[in-house]
Amino acid sequence: MNQPTKRPFFKRRLESDNGWGYAFIAVALVVFALFTAYPVASAFIISFQDYKPLGSAFTGFDNYTETFKDALFWKSIRNTIVYTVLTVPVALLLSFAVAILILPLKKWLQTTFKAVYYLPAVASGVALSVVWLWMFDPMESGIFNRLLGLFGVHNQNWLGSGSTAMFSLVLMAWLSSHGTSIIIYLAALLGIDTSYYEAADLDGATFLQKLRYIVVPCLKPTTLFLLVTGVIGSFQVFQNAYLMTGGGPDNATTMVGLLIFNNAFKYFEFGKAAAQSLILAALIAVVALIQFKFFGKEVEY
Repeated sequence: MNQPTKRPFFKRRLESDNGWGYAFIAVALVVFALFTAYPVASAFIISFQDYKPLGSAFTGFDNYTETFKDALFWKSIRNTIVYTVLTVPVALLLSFAVAILILPLKKWLQTTFKAVYYLPAVASGVALSVVWLWMFDPMESGIFNRLLGLFGVHNQNWLGSGSTAMFSLVLMAWLSSHGTSIIIYLAALLGIDTSYYEAADLDGATFLQKLRYIVVPCLKPTTLFLLVTGVIGSFQVFQNAYLMTGGGPDNATTMVGLLIFNNAFKYFEFGKAAAQSLILAALIAVVALIQFKFFGKEVEY
């Protein structure tokens, strides 16, 4: 009798219930392993070395010790926290307000406004920075100095003065694109059951009462998500400080991300930069856990 041919192991696994699932996520897993897991593991190893391309020496915890003793590192942490505290809450409030204003519009108008607000997100960051540099021009040609001139205020060196440089980056964040947050808020608003509003109308609720007792509670998961991702993004801010001020003047706008970049690619202290990046990752994780603990208690998913 002819015995049945045994199929290869890989083919049997592929034809199983979970086989095709693993096949479809294989590409994503490979990309994750190459561009996320491997770099993180390499950074962890390099953080304990005096790294050089042609030979590295193990230094133990020296890079971490030097980092914690570095006054500039703590200043960059303080600058990053200040930037985060000033930008993230305002960005959430503005995004929420714009989404509320767009909600009553017709469908085609909603689509138009969403496209307009999201358009800057796909524009080149360098091109946008050039526009902002023109707006912050310390001469009379600068947009903001022209506005101040209307009130008799002298020209300000927005990006070159220690007293205004950080505020300039914060103002840039306030007035920059909030398109992603607006679209997410608008989608969450459209997902609220209309029966809640109908019941509120029967009870004679005002707009502010609907906002307080219906909209805000229903949007808690969305707000928590945007808060956590916004804080993570602001802790990793690099482009604005690098292109607008370079971290100056006198390191007044040096963020942690910019400091790590300078240590790695300007001073070639790769071990120290790797240690600082891991410290930043740990700090972000702690802040995220704190946010989930204090703001996620009453959130229902």
